Amino acid sequence: MATTNINVRIDTELKQSAEALFADLGLNMSSAITMFLKSAVSHDGIPFEVKRITPNAETRAALAEYGEMKKHPDKYKRYSSFEDLMDEVLADA
Repeated sequence: MATTNINVRIDTELKQSAEALFADLGLNMSSAITMFLKSAVSHDGIPFEVKRITPNAETRAALAEYGEMKKHPDKYKRYSSFEDLMDEVLADA
């Protein structure tokens, strides 16, 4: 299949951000643009959104807490059953 060049002028910072994003997704700029164009033509419009998933602050804090619990399980209370845990939770309520 014959190919052709497309020249697009964009802001340097936008290009660098896009290249970093595409690299995280396992793509280069040419592949990402080709994917977009083929899909857009096939769907007769903008057909998809591809983005990195960035956890919010609450999720990041929970993941950090989980990591600490795995590193230092001796610092955290354990229960022999779910019922024991619920009994304590309800007693504190």
